[in-house]
Amino acid sequence: MTSREDAVVYPAGWEPDVLGEGYEQRTLPLPDDPEGPVVATLVRRVRGPDAPDLRLDVLYVHGWSDYFFQTELADFWTAQGARFFALDLRRYGRSLRPGQIPGFVTDLATYDEDVAAARAAMAEDVPDGAPRRLVLMGHSTGGLTLSLWAQRNPGEAAALVLNSPWLELQTREVGRVLLEPVVQVGARLNPARQLPVVDPGFYTRVVSDAYGGEWHYDMAWRPERGFRVTSGWLGAIFAGQDRLARGLDLLVPVLVLLSTRSALLPRWDPARMTRADVALDVDGVARRAADLGRHVTIVRIEGALHDVVLSAAPVRNAAYEATARWVAGTVTLGDVTAAAARSPDARGAAPTHPGLLEWLARRHRDVTGRG
Repeated sequence: MTSREDAVVYPAGWEPDVLGEGYEQRTLPLPDDPEGPVVATLVRRVRGPDAPDLRLDVLYVHGWSDYFFQTELADFWTAQGARFFALDLRRYGRSLRPGQIPGFVTDLATYDEDVAAARAAMAEDVPDGAPRRLVLMGHSTGGLTLSLWAQRNPGEAAALVLNSPWLELQTREVGRVLLEPVVQVGARLNPARQLPVVDPGFYTRVVSDAYGGEWHYDMAWRPERGFRVTSGWLGAIFAGQDRLARGLDLLVPVLVLLSTRSALLPRWDPARMTRADVALDVDGVARRAADLGRHVTIVRIEGALHDVVLSAAPVRNAAYEATARWVAGTVTLGDVTAAAARSPDARGAAPTHPGLLEWLARRHRDVTGRG
């Protein structure tokens, strides 16, 4: 008997993903770096033939000690008329190979190769004369990485969506300026040196179903207390934050999603930590976000976790609603207006973004149990 998976014909280079039906992955060979062979991995959400399409592509990049598993996020972007892709960077998640130091790089610009390989794969089945706009979405260190990428590659992205981006050190600029010289000396002398573990595991206790949280994921790719940080990686983060502090002057619209509060506490406090960011100083990040560019929207969400889309259902519903309205009013409004003008049933009504009302209604049903 032929299994259902055997019956599926996958396009060249694509294969089934660990997330199961509706997801495919593709290994992206990269040039060897100083530490040896590396690859990145592109994951895509397979869209149905009737899915709305506004010629928009979303490329999502994860944070530190992380990989892509947020399927609800992919469904959200598909409902907004976008093709959704997620990139597991070199030495993370699906791209981590035996013997590699997880997440190790010495310059965040190294990821330009990963992004370029992903974009090339994304473009392969796009017909000539049908260009698609790119929306970059990054979480935590992925947000910092993509912000710097956008500055080095002006005009390539149509918008930037940042989910709790690590734009500033938890000790804010004063602490970063004091620590950076010491960190950079270590990064130059021994970049692969692994530093002591400082993650107490509180965030894992908040989100993982192994500890009563809502989300199931691979602990080998997202360890309980995170991977050990290296001197070179930390130096790369400091250098990236320093560059941002001098202003990126991005011209594309930027949406920054943040919790309303942090809970950077030395002891486990579930009452506070399950409704706050336990990784970043969100007030410091909010202040630094103004240095991203000329059109920055900051949305503070009550009760949000560090990864906003892993928050409790009512909280992440608020994040999705804010994002959908921002996309409709900032990125795709012209497309929707044109479509409404062509519709014989428009009757002068205000245009509605494809998927927005349907998405919000479905999320309302999921959260409240009412139709």
